[in-house]
Amino acid sequence: MDFRNTFDRMPEIFDKYRLRYCDELFTEIIAVSDLNSSKDVLEIGPGTGQATEPILKTGCNYKAIELGENFTEYMKNKYGIYSNFDIVNADFETYDFGNQTFDLIYSAATIQWIPEEIAFSKVYNILKPGGILAMFMTRSDEKSANDELYNRIDEVYKEHFSVKQRYNCKIKYDNVVNYGFVNYKYQDWKKVRTLNADEYISSISTHCEHITLEEPYKSRFYTGVRKVIIDAGNKIIINDTIPLYLAQKPL
Repeated sequence: MDFRNTFDRMPEIFDKYRLRYCDELFTEIIAVSDLNSSKDVLEIGPGTGQATEPILKTGCNYKAIELGENFTEYMKNKYGIYSNFDIVNADFETYDFGNQTFDLIYSAATIQWIPEEIAFSKVYNILKPGGILAMFMTRSDEKSANDELYNRIDEVYKEHFSVKQRYNCKIKYDNVVNYGFVNYKYQDWKKVRTLNADEYISSISTHCEHITLEEPYKSRFYTGVRKVIIDAGNKIIINDTIPLYLAQKPL
């Protein structure tokens, strides 16, 4: 199974419930890249554009490469009003960019789907000298603020969450320095969310393994999760970390 195609089944739901990123993240990326109307930017796998508009608004020459056909159409409808917007429906791993190069290439929870020897090497080759690679995502901690509830949810997973294949992200972001990049930097921001049972289920329903969960397991799983959260006061607190990995192609 190619998990990369999983999300493309549900663009509207994905767009509604997928997490957005904090303003501070984009402020940092824009500052480090010195983005303006003269800069060329590539976003790898934008999905439905959770990390697109703040970059578009800088006036840069924005291009996205998106594997999903439905996501690509969704992006066109959502951001086609911007004159600096462009998107191609293709696989980053095999797409030929020709002579096109970029000042900034960034990925919001996407580059980990690509083998690092392909991802980092290809990004390096199509970055301009001095260009920036930015990689970020959201990592959610559901345990620290909900120890007992977390254990009860885990029991539901063990009983009803039966999938044919598990997703295993193996990319190590700090390995980027092994591919010629310099000025590697890490920083992060913290956020806290409080969700009720339905909000929590809507959120996890956009995760790849949850999308592939089949009946009768899916109904049993979501019914079980909803019940334990409602029994715990219909509230779950999630501590989110938004990590940002930055690296630069030498001048």
